[in-house]
Amino acid sequence: MNRGTITLLLLPAFCIALAQSPAEKEVHETLDAWHKAAAEADYEGYFGRMTADAIFIGTDATENWSFGAFKSFAKPYFDRGRAWSFSALERHIFFNERGDIAWFDELLDTWMGLCRGSGVLQKDGGHWKIAHYVLSIAVPNENVNDLLALKKVNDSVLTQDLRARITGNKKQE
Repeated sequence: MNRGTITLLLLPAFCIALAQSPAEKEVHETLDAWHKAAAEADYEGYFGRMTADAIFIGTDATENWSFGAFKSFAKPYFDRGRAWSFSALERHIFFNERGDIAWFDELLDTWMGLCRGSGVLQKDGGHWKIAHYVLSIAVPNENVNDLLALKKVNDSVLTQDLRARITGNKKQE
């Protein structure tokens, strides 16, 4: 490979790096460090990048975790020396007009295959922190019917329980 070919291959990455604002770079760094902290079982590093009132929504329909509940749930995973390893393959970041709130979506390489992460960060003491995160398993459209069949029984039970909560009625047996 000659020098001209290498330059052409590296030019798009260089231009993308130049196009990033300092805030966008900081958000990328925060999210990358957050994912890295999980992969390295760095409990403080991981949860230190989240706000004290953060919400984490997992892939299971019942996983709508407050910050404290998510910390308790995740602690055994971190204690064993490796929590989970997610790496971003693609990420899009957006900001409010004041530049103190960012929202994003990312396509992730995970042990579950491709997943989608999305969320909100806010400036907290001069640093970006994750206030809300949603993790979803990416399912190809052609596989949705197979997935629906797998979920049918569990979804039915959970839907019945949730409707009973809304109406105040007990679950019908």
